[in-house]
Amino acid sequence: MARRYYDYAAFLKDLKTLADKIEGPFDALVPIARGGLCMAHLLGEYWDIRKVCALNAVGYDDTRRLESIEIFNIPDLAGARRVLIVDDIADSGRTLAEVKGRLQARYPDIAFFTATLFYKPEVSCIEPDWWVRKADAWIDFFWSEDLKRAF
Repeated sequence: MARRYYDYAAFLKDLKTLADKIEGPFDALVPIARGGLCMAHLLGEYWDIRKVCALNAVGYDDTRRLESIEIFNIPDLAGARRVLIVDDIADSGRTLAEVKGRLQARYPDIAFFTATLFYKPEVSCIEPDWWVRKADAWIDFFWSEDLKRAF
């Protein structure tokens, strides 16, 4: 499988592009840990949203897709009306779809929206409401690689 390194400069540019596309406002941001954490942190600062509530979803072991997705640490979103779920990529889309479905089941009165930097339209079971780039390789994101490469 081809791999592509995605650096901080490209991330910043793409995140600004994504932020400009997204139609808010939102009461909360829910990043899927770990891929959505950097995105949600910066978007929260940019839009002055203090309710940034991460949840965990594990669907991969390195580059190997697991048979099922484990979702845990579901946040308390009581009182929210519009929530943006963010993740780095909609690859198969299973994680994004499962998280959105689980949150919608728990909070049926909230409108949930999704945003990713990358999207694989040929294989993803869900198209994010907003995305920036089509992915044609495995993406090695700077947040996964840079600290390992620094020393």
